[in-house]
Amino acid sequence: MTTLRLCQINDVKLTGRITHDPELKFTAKGHAVCKISIAVNKYYKDSNQEWKEQTSFIPAVVWQETAQLCGERLKKGSPVYVEGRLKSRSWEDKEGKRRTSIEVDVRKIQFLSKLIQPDSESTNDLSLENEPQKTDELFEEAVNS
Repeated sequence: MTTLRLCQINDVKLTGRITHDPELKFTAKGHAVCKISIAVNKYYKDSNQEWKEQTSFIPAVVWQETAQLCGERLKKGSPVYVEGRLKSRSWEDKEGKRRTSIEVDVRKIQFLSKLIQPDSESTNDLSLENEPQKTDELFEEAVNS
């Protein structure tokens, strides 16, 4: 009997709004890490055919130069498009209880609000990407520090 090998897919794409101002920090080795939370809305009709809204709050982590730009340019309510992968982590809290969380390890983020240039009427979108292989190393560094 042969073993069935499944294709491992871990790909996340979200659009939504930042729920709080970004939390920009630096690891012990000086790498930037920015934590954000994204509100993603789903609209549906209930049994009475009335429209309802359901919101999911998705935690996400951005790394390096992209993290610094997110810390500088994003704020609560900013619309974003994010691509990444789900990543789990676990730790012990101050009471010694085991905690776990799942968050999006951001590979690409696009700021969807238009940026007004200080001396002009022009606007632009900003799209940034992280190098996927480096985020694993940075993630481990942040968890272990």
